Amino acid sequence: MDFKQLVSHCKEYGFIFQSSELYDGLAAVYDYGPNGVELKNNIKAYWWQSMTQLHDNIVGIDTAIFMHPKVWKASGHVDAFNDPLVDNKDSKKRYRADVLIEDYCAKIEGKIKKDVAKAAKKFGDSFDEEQFRATNGRIIDRQAKIDSVLGRMNDHLRDEDMVAMKALIEECEISCPVSGTKNWTDVRQFNLMFSTQLGNISGEEGKLYLRPETAQGIFVNFLNVQKTSRKKVPFGIAQIGKAFRNEIVARQFIFRMREFEQMEMQFFVRPGTEMEWYAKWKETRMQWHKSLGTPEEKLRFHDHDNLAHYANAAVDIEFDFPFGFKELEGIHSRTDFDLNQHQELSGRKVQYFDPELNENYVPYVVETSIGCDRMFLAVVSNALQEETLTNAEGQESTRIVMKLPHPIAPMKVAVLPLLKNDENLTNAAKDVVLQLKKHTQVTYDEKDAIGRRYRRQDAVGTPYCVTIDHQTLEDGTITLRDRDSLEQVRLSVDDARAKILSTTQMHSIL
Repeated sequence: MDFKQLVSHCKEYGFIFQSSELYDGLAAVYDYGPNGVELKNNIKAYWWQSMTQLHDNIVGIDTAIFMHPKVWKASGHVDAFNDPLVDNKDSKKRYRADVLIEDYCAKIEGKIKKDVAKAAKKFGDSFDEEQFRATNGRIIDRQAKIDSVLGRMNDHLRDEDMVAMKALIEECEISCPVSGTKNWTDVRQFNLMFSTQLGNISGEEGKLYLRPETAQGIFVNFLNVQKTSRKKVPFGIAQIGKAFRNEIVARQFIFRMREFEQMEMQFFVRPGTEMEWYAKWKETRMQWHKSLGTPEEKLRFHDHDNLAHYANAAVDIEFDFPFGFKELEGIHSRTDFDLNQHQELSGRKVQYFDPELNENYVPYVVETSIGCDRMFLAVVSNALQEETLTNAEGQESTRIVMKLPHPIAPMKVAVLPLLKNDENLTNAAKDVVLQLKKHTQVTYDEKDAIGRRYRRQDAVGTPYCVTIDHQTLEDGTITLRDRDSLEQVRLSVDDARAKILSTTQMHSIL
């Protein structure tokens, strides 16, 4: 299913709405609808439980969005949290210079993929893609071009050489997607933080920022958490919360927004052991994604070519979104940069006394950081499918189904009376709802023919449907329909409840 269909589906079935749509919307800001908020909360619950419940040495925290402005001075965000901005003089549109260059390289990669697809079709089962890529002259030249352009771009970004960034755009003859012209302004740095004022104080002394990341709230609370939780290094602090970035170009639906939610864990370790823990968390986080049923071929590691100022190692877990492989989660070895910076600027010691070594030190940090909204998009794009079904008579039909992992589905079971005009059936169905809602998330639906109701529940990812019919009134049994297999079995309500709970509770994937 293509990206436009996914976006349309999310609105039609109550997952995601454009913010302020009544007033023609607000760009790159979105609201989660009834099904969306349930799915998002379930994703957060799964992450939270897998971090704090399954690890004895990780605790949670929830810090404020507003923080002292010196926090962002210490972290480097005031001076260095920038993206390269460039305008097209004809269209008046703004772009991230690095994204323009990456898109240029993506088009070359698209040509490579077309060549590979043609060759695969030509040679059939005997086709060796790896060998073809390594020996085909045109592909070698194109890949060399990609590597050269991206390598130079990363060098320019690291050196903060905006003149060279513009020169690279001109050399690649990159045109504005809107005007089609190459009439670019100079590239300049653009700080991504939103600023506001504290109370009625005006001027620089009252200036605050909406936090651009949740990590700093963890760092400034390191001592509070360590002392009150009595944790010994190594230990972690987890947090889920909103962050805000004034993106130059926010695009691709909820993939890049100006207001978003992060799920982060900072793991504090003894200096010198950070790379061991970095490797461990890389694999742990990759397994977490696979546990949700994400196919292995849709996930990959991508090492950073251009490290952030605080890191000595960094890797992304990328997911194959409908628009290509993009960052889903980052794992970073942040060294002792953050705690040292806060120690220096605050004038207070931010250290840990290690009883085994009998000494104080500033711990090193390994970070795992995942965007909740990106995870939502990855889950939905992986789950949303169009299937062709064949009935007993050989007739084909299609259905749109969202094959969400059972524990994170918005609703776990839908209760459907066979007929809505039969009061005995609707009353019996509502009794079943009352029995099930004490244990799991249940929805009730009596509108339209039963087949259409099945399709509606398929489209929102409900794992099970319980149908109440006249036999239910006679012997108390119901029909339980499985979303994925389409199997329908006759069960008592108690047996149906047991089957539903066995696959839809969080413990089934934890």
